[in-house]
Amino acid sequence: MSVVESVTVRAPAKLNLSLAVGARRADGYHPLATVFQAVSLYEEVVATPAEQLSLTVEGRDADRVPRDGSNLAWRAAELIADHLGVPPAVHLHLRKQVPVAGGMAGGSADAAAALLACDALWDGGLTRERLSALAAELGSDVPFGLLGHTAVGTGRGDLLSPALSRGRYYWVLATRRDGLSAADVYARFDALAPADLPDPEPDRGLLSALRAADLEQVGGSLANDLEPAALDLAPGLARSLAAARAAGALGAMVSGSGPTVAALARGRRHATAVGAAMTAAGECDQVQQAVGPVAGARVL
Repeated sequence: MSVVESVTVRAPAKLNLSLAVGARRADGYHPLATVFQAVSLYEEVVATPAEQLSLTVEGRDADRVPRDGSNLAWRAAELIADHLGVPPAVHLHLRKQVPVAGGMAGGSADAAAALLACDALWDGGLTRERLSALAAELGSDVPFGLLGHTAVGTGRGDLLSPALSRGRYYWVLATRRDGLSAADVYARFDALAPADLPDPEPDRGLLSALRAADLEQVGGSLANDLEPAALDLAPGLARSLAAARAAGALGAMVSGSGPTVAALARGRRHATAVGAAMTAAGECDQVQQAVGPVAGARVL
């Protein structure tokens, strides 16, 4: 294999524009039907040849990111090295923009970027399909980090079908440093959910609105079955949601397992006004703007 000096890959955060959750299965997972959109908050992973696997982090919430085998990017490097039959001799440097434990799959984006970076560094030549299969071994959201754009996710969210989406979507993201554990949110969902949950289905109305670039309908279709559980664990999120709606957001929701609150604005100027209202509500540590959809993991 040829060796290059370093490879830098950028991968996006995700929003679940709709997230339907079924009853917990015997294997511990919940069946999902979701519509993903990749948005312009990015994780970057720089992969450099090294004597052994190591990892460093800079950027948002860097002090909260593990630097050992519990890190998804670290596990991604080990997995692809094993698949290619090479030692995991790489240093990974993560540059973070996505909040940790924020419901936007920052760790999964790191893993997707690490897979692509290590494949390029080691001249693995793996197809996107093979990389996606490896990604699914790491976590339910990792395959979407590779694909990006807009997609329907089923199974555990890892079975992806690209979805046609027209238009540009302006998002306001109210984030909090005190994250929510996805495991805790799912456990609360199980406690709150009725016993006879139906099997989840993708939201066809939302998909039709995305194809038509109908912003009003997209905003009205935002839905997240995990939102009641997240609000039960972090009641203050309701004030961020209310502030966004009072400022005229087309829709607002808790992103994934939370605690990030995402609001859809009409455009950039409106996003600024919505963001000011969400800041004034006092329930978030930072408000950011992002646009979507954007591409998945790419070598820079």
